[in-house]
Amino acid sequence: MAAAAELQGKYQKLAQEYSKLRAQNQVLKKGVVDEQANSASLKEQLKMKDQSLRKLQQEMDSLTFRNQQLAKRVELLQDELALSEARGKKNKKSAESSSQLSQEQKSVFNEDLQKKIEENERLHILFFEADEQHKRLEAELRTRLEVLETDAAQHQTVVDSLTRKYTDTIEKLQNDKTKLEIKSQTLEREAKDCRLRTEECQQQLKNLQAALGSRLEESLCIINEKVPFNDTRSSRYNALNVPLHNRRYQLKLRDLAGQALAFVQELVTALLNFHTYTEQKVQIFPIDSATDTISPLNQKFSQYLHENASYVRPLEEGMHHLFESITEDTVTVLETAVKLKGFSEHLASYLGFLRKILPYQLKSLEEECESSLCTAALRARNMELHRDMKRLTAVFEKLHTYVSLLVLPSTKPEGLLRTNYNLVFTNIAASLHGFHDILKDISKRYSQKAALEQDVPTATQKLITTNDCILSSVAALTNGAGKIASFFSNNLDHFTASLSYGPKGGTEFISPLSAECMLQYKKKAVAYMKSLRKPCAASVPYEEALANRRVLLSSTESREGLAQQVQQSLEKIARLEQEKEHWMLEAQLAKIKLEKENQKLKNSLSGHLTETIQDHSVLPNVAEQKKETTEKSLREPIRSTSLTPDVESREDLIKNHYMARIAELTSHLQLADSKSVHFHAECRALAKRLSLAEKSKESLTEELKLASQNISRLQDELMTTKRSYEDQLSMMSDHLCSMNETLTKQREEIDTLKMTSKGNSKKSKNR
Repeated sequence: MAAAAELQGKYQKLAQEYSKLRAQNQVLKKGVVDEQANSASLKEQLKMKDQSLRKLQQEMDSLTFRNQQLAKRVELLQDELALSEARGKKNKKSAESSSQLSQEQKSVFNEDLQKKIEENERLHILFFEADEQHKRLEAELRTRLEVLETDAAQHQTVVDSLTRKYTDTIEKLQNDKTKLEIKSQTLEREAKDCRLRTEECQQQLKNLQAALGSRLEESLCIINEKVPFNDTRSSRYNALNVPLHNRRYQLKLRDLAGQALAFVQELVTALLNFHTYTEQKVQIFPIDSATDTISPLNQKFSQYLHENASYVRPLEEGMHHLFESITEDTVTVLETAVKLKGFSEHLASYLGFLRKILPYQLKSLEEECESSLCTAALRARNMELHRDMKRLTAVFEKLHTYVSLLVLPSTKPEGLLRTNYNLVFTNIAASLHGFHDILKDISKRYSQKAALEQDVPTATQKLITTNDCILSSVAALTNGAGKIASFFSNNLDHFTASLSYGPKGGTEFISPLSAECMLQYKKKAVAYMKSLRKPCAASVPYEEALANRRVLLSSTESREGLAQQVQQSLEKIARLEQEKEHWMLEAQLAKIKLEKENQKLKNSLSGHLTETIQDHSVLPNVAEQKKETTEKSLREPIRSTSLTPDVESREDLIKNHYMARIAELTSHLQLADSKSVHFHAECRALAKRLSLAEKSKESLTEELKLASQNISRLQDELMTTKRSYEDQLSMMSDHLCSMNETLTKQREEIDTLKMTSKGNSKKSKNR
């Protein structure tokens, strides 16, 4: 597709060049046609002039011939006149008579001659004018012919350059055509490769869809089983979720907090120096405390200024605590910025200090204005400084108001909405710029005031150095305020974005308590992640784990089955305990009966004892080994009866027989119970596996339907892409054919232009 786009771009460029050349060709065609029309019109004019010239020449020839005739006639008339004069001498009489006739004839001839002379003169004038006009027209036509020849030569050069250009473009287009044919072949090969790749991608898509479907089912099952409710729907619960930890934001915020701490330290140093040097200035001007007693107002003002460190230093400490609270691992937002409250309190205490010293400072300036040493200019500077000090306190009040608003999300979240965070930060930036502007005005006022005080006659070196120190401290204060203002304005967007984010899906923290709980949860999560990073112990090999998994999956003991088995075993144990107690009582009753029977049959059954011992000697001894504890418990009371050995042996044999029978029956019963529980658990497991198999069958059928639909959709998309690609190839071939046709037409037009230009040049040369 990229190659097709590149080809299309090249075709568009060639089409643009061709359209430009075609437009130039049309302009040249129009120029040649106009020149041809001009040459034709000039030819017609030349023909007309030639015809008029020929007519004039014919008229000239006829006039010359007429003049010649008239000249001959005049000569004849002169000859006749001479003859008539000769004859008149011979015959005066006849001359007198004929003189009248000759006089009349002569007058007639003179009039005729005069007319002929005038006509000849007029014809000469016309001939001269026609000759001059002919020469002028011939010169104009010659110059016009030279101009046309030069134009024809220029047009010929233009036509030659265009022919060369067109031949070059034709060769270039032919080369491009061959390249495009090669590219089309390569694109066809790439199309075949793309078809093969699409088939592979279809297969991969099928596999991925199957894998993703299985993973989606697993994730849905896990969500349904493990997620009891969605806590992001409730803002109260969502506020307890830990937001995404942006380490870059935290590092940037810590860096910004460090820069702000440095600026605040610089500002604190400048404020300390300013207040200290102001205290020194109050004690030496307008009255020096070393030589005279200063006013009580200035004493009180100096006393208050002496306490400035206790109000200014805590600002640096509060900012340092805020900087230390911003670490890489915490989530720093306005709801968690608890240390900002301490800085706000310190700023409030410093604002109280400024409010306390403001009236004393204003009264001190007024008292200085009332002094005899104060000039009019110095009084004006003092009044300007009077206004600037009020503005300075007002700016600190604004800053304290906005900083206290920023403290509200960590103390009273209902006091400031999150939508107003941006407005508060913008107002803080504006207040800082106003603070900087006021300090610049104060610095200007102090510099003018120091220059004026230096001209006071009683000015001492101590006053001059104190003024210099005040100016340096005010300059440092101005620079620090400017740095803080520019720093806050440049990072305003970052403050707004990083200090107002919350949990995912929520808009804000509900309360500072929820933010604190969130931080505790974050610490627990970090501890859990650190515990996960510990190296794991040696695990079971993969093959063994797979085998164990198969065993576990094929095992018939589920949690409920095992619970039922435990319950049944506990019931069986209780029942067996009851039976044991019952049989113990029965055994004791049997012992009592045996003692009574033994006393009765002590003497009568001595003979038959040996036979019974022989009969019961073949009983199995296995039961005796299994029930040694029960036998001991049963033998001890029998031995205590102090009977004879024969009676004891017979009783032991009977007891052993019954005990072995009881043990055998209990073992058979336990085996039957365990088998029944086992079969019951197997039946339950098979039923569960059957239900799971049916569910998996349904899901697989749905996946099969989706896969078939996706296959059909992909086949349709493949057919559409194939058709579009074939259409593009056909369009490219049609475009190439149209370009070939336009090139042939252009060649024909160039040939016709060459022929017409050659004909025009030949005609102009002939002319």
